[in-house]
Amino acid sequence: MCRSIKTLRPPVLPEEATEEDIHAAALQYVRKVSGFRAPAAHNREVFDRAVEAVALATAELLGGLEVKGQRVRERSAEDVA
Repeated sequence: MCRSIKTLRPPVLPEEATEEDIHAAALQYVRKVSGFRAPAAHNREVFDRAVEAVALATAELLGGLEVKGQRVRERSAEDVA
């Protein structure tokens, strides 16, 4: 588990997760899975695409979660794109 990825839903995060929060979590995830803190130039494009895909999936997840009958996020994955 990536220890620097924080939970992005209430009540753990009292306010709505920002695009920056989601991107930072996605970046940490891709870094952990790939084993690269900063990819070489020849891997940059695929690395960046992976970060974007994880960020979109995260926004979609947060947009669909309900905590005690309330939606976690009002925005959808399209808002992050």
